[in-house]
Amino acid sequence: MPRSRCPVASTLDIVGDRWTLLLIRDLLFGKLRYGDFLASAEHIPTNILADRLKRLEREGLISRVPYSQHPLRVEYHLTDEGRALGHAVDALADWGMQHFPGTRRGYPPGLAGHLRPADGILDERSDPVEGRHDQ
Repeated sequence: MPRSRCPVASTLDIVGDRWTLLLIRDLLFGKLRYGDFLASAEHIPTNILADRLKRLEREGLISRVPYSQHPLRVEYHLTDEGRALGHAVDALADWGMQHFPGTRRGYPPGLAGHLRPADGILDERSDPVEGRHDQ
């Protein structure tokens, strides 16, 4: 089915669910690994995480980069197109700060789209997107 000619509708076809923009936020903040995303405060379910990572890669917003061959493990990196969503994430954060007292940013305003170091490697679980599970 062809996409709408409306740019808002076309964008929402790709990033219009709660989890996708939270993944973009985490990637902007410097999280790179599957376990990093699982450790986020919102607790994305593993099946949704795997699906959204596949979708973002298919749409050209992220790329997978192996960091270990045995076992195969990958990191996820925003492409230039994915980093360009930083402005939209910043705008959502600005709006949320104004409308939801007590909320706070995870990074200073205006830094969206620039790589920031994550707080550290949070989890080394394997990546079900690759079809591998460590028990």
